[in-house]
Amino acid sequence: MRAVVQKSFGGPEVLEIVETERPEPLAAEVLVRVHASAVNPVDVAVRSGAFPLLGEPVFGVGWDISGVVEEAGPGARFKVGDEVYGMPFFPRAATGYADYVAAPSRQLARKPASLDHVHAAALPLAALTAWQGLVNAANVSAGDRVLIHRAAGGVGHLAVQIAKARGAHVIALASAAKHDFVRGLGADEVIDYRTTDFTEAVTNVDVVFDSNSQGERSLNVLKPGGMLVSIMEHGDRELAAKVEAAGYRFAGISVEPDYASLEAIAELVDAGRIRPYVGETFPLAEAGKAHEVVGSGRAQGKIVLTVV
Repeated sequence: MRAVVQKSFGGPEVLEIVETERPEPLAAEVLVRVHASAVNPVDVAVRSGAFPLLGEPVFGVGWDISGVVEEAGPGARFKVGDEVYGMPFFPRAATGYADYVAAPSRQLARKPASLDHVHAAALPLAALTAWQGLVNAANVSAGDRVLIHRAAGGVGHLAVQIAKARGAHVIALASAAKHDFVRGLGADEVIDYRTTDFTEAVTNVDVVFDSNSQGERSLNVLKPGGMLVSIMEHGDRELAAKVEAAGYRFAGISVEPDYASLEAIAELVDAGRIRPYVGETFPLAEAGKAHEVVGSGRAQGKIVLTVV
């Protein structure tokens, strides 16, 4: 089978396709024939060595997958032919940019029936990050005021929709060129962070969802007892202490596989409440080009590799 691997840290050019043995599923695992795999900023950081999550190369990159079960080990949750999606093994290597991935069946869920594999692959890591922050940690509910940084990005555009599905009033930060896109997601207010200081324009917020390392500045917009959810500074103990000392709550989110949340997300997708936006697709052989787009920081929505 084909798999994209890297043998050194570096730019997109270090990604190469190799022929390797197809993995064999163990008990409670499934072998997934991958149809699509999304590219996330963490993939780019791992590839470059900026975030040495997987140690030293050689290793495969990528986690988000959507595909069809080809083999099922004893005790697996799925049967051959089931369509599934997920982000197995994160933060350990999954080698998601490949023809086949073997993974624990409880780290996967049935693919949303209303989506093709390209759009389903765009969901897991980004949607789970937003879900685990807004739902599991902050318990966003009807009437809450929620501020979302980088609202047009891969995680942000899903965070806007999840917060709206929970009944929140959503204030979104995005560049002016992406305002129409973010409004189309359901944002109630959209602010151009390039021309407006959000700390002066926004007040009385229940939850800040920060994906832009703006945690300390974001405290200025929280109401007493409000929560800062950070996905970039999740391990910053000093920030957590400052948040709590100021009378707010802090949740640092490091996303993890979670089939129950994937099932809840799929229900909202099939109900028309969440829709992943795919900005561009690339064939598996052009994984490096996909990394260039994601690494530019200008991608709108998600970038996806087509495998089948």
